[in-house]
Amino acid sequence: MEATASNAAAAKPERFGEPWKFLPIAFVSSLIFILYYIYMSFHCVPRWETGQDRTAVLVQMVVFNVMTGLLVICYIWCILVHPGTIPDKEEDPSWEYVQQDQRAAVADPAVLNPQEWKKSGDRRQCKWCAKYKPDRCHHCRICRTCILKMDHHCPWIYNCVGFKNHKYFFLLLLYSAIDCHIIVWTMFGSVRDAMDPRTPFLTMFMLLFGETLACFLGFVVSAFFTFHVYLMMKAMTTIEYCEKAWKRTGYDASAYDRGCLGNIKAVLGENISLWLLPVSLPPGKGLVFVSEDMRLTKDMEVGRQVRRRAHQKPEPPVPKRRPAKPQVSGGTGSAPSSAGHSEDDSSDSNRSPRQTPEGGASTLGNCSSLEDSVAGVNVHSQPDGATGARPTKMPGGHSSPVSLAGLALVVACVLCA
Repeated sequence: MEATASNAAAAKPERFGEPWKFLPIAFVSSLIFILYYIYMSFHCVPRWETGQDRTAVLVQMVVFNVMTGLLVICYIWCILVHPGTIPDKEEDPSWEYVQQDQRAAVADPAVLNPQEWKKSGDRRQCKWCAKYKPDRCHHCRICRTCILKMDHHCPWIYNCVGFKNHKYFFLLLLYSAIDCHIIVWTMFGSVRDAMDPRTPFLTMFMLLFGETLACFLGFVVSAFFTFHVYLMMKAMTTIEYCEKAWKRTGYDASAYDRGCLGNIKAVLGENISLWLLPVSLPPGKGLVFVSEDMRLTKDMEVGRQVRRRAHQKPEPPVPKRRPAKPQVSGGTGSAPSSAGHSEDDSSDSNRSPRQTPEGGASTLGNCSSLEDSVAGVNVHSQPDGATGARPTKMPGGHSSPVSLAGLALVVACVLCA
């Protein structure tokens, strides 16, 4: 047992094992030092010594030093605090991956209650760490470990942003944006005064360099901070946002949405008065993200979508009825009889012109029938008191092709006779 534990401890990746990855940290630290030095040495101190509005200068110095101190604290904690990983087998054996039926491996679904599963219905696991993955957990190939509620890997802090250091990173962006804006807007007067030709070159260069650098960093950091505010309000991480962007759907939907206030508490902690200070982290271990208010919000949203679909459901199109095909007698060219006729009424009128009636006289010799056909009158026998039906008309006033064909046949019979 001890050998197994020692092997597991030996297999854990060593933090800060690659010294060259400290170069981005050294670069960021140099930027912080340069901006602090320029602002204090070429703006605050000279104005304080000349007595130009000492009250405003004192306020600027106090606010700037407080923000810079909080910035440095958050930056150090972002580097040193581990974002959190899946518990080892000694701490919680339920996360240990076992090659067996994965659906049966979930010992207590009511406690774990994972929201994320594979497409096959199996429980998510990490093939590198040999552990089951909690919700919102991803494996970082740079850190070589699974990170709880992983947001992204940041090379500027040589660490991943995850559950336990997300608040420090969020406040780091906030303090950096505030510091840059303080430098840009309060040091503008000193930069304008430095345009005097009598100003020493070093002073003019440092003020212009500091103002330009602070303006550029302020724009970049402010945009990045705004993006993370959006992610916090939508209860999403950067990885989850990128996954939705890849699928091109669901930007405004998250399975972990707890409402506006609940989403802020999930990042900045439960105590509202300590939101803007690097203390009072969110409660929990980063393994479960299901709560009652999240379920309620999700159910309400689902009900809202169902009602919206019900109201927007289009009415089914009414099928168009095709006109009934006319019942045409065999080659006579007459129009169909009226709807009130029965089969007995029209049985005598459905004979072909080549048929010979019982009287022995040929139909071709029936002048009255030929004259009626030429005149376009129905040759069907009508009951007493019934009026003859008119020939069927096509749209635009033309006779139907059946009537024209019958008329041509009768004319041909007349000519042959």
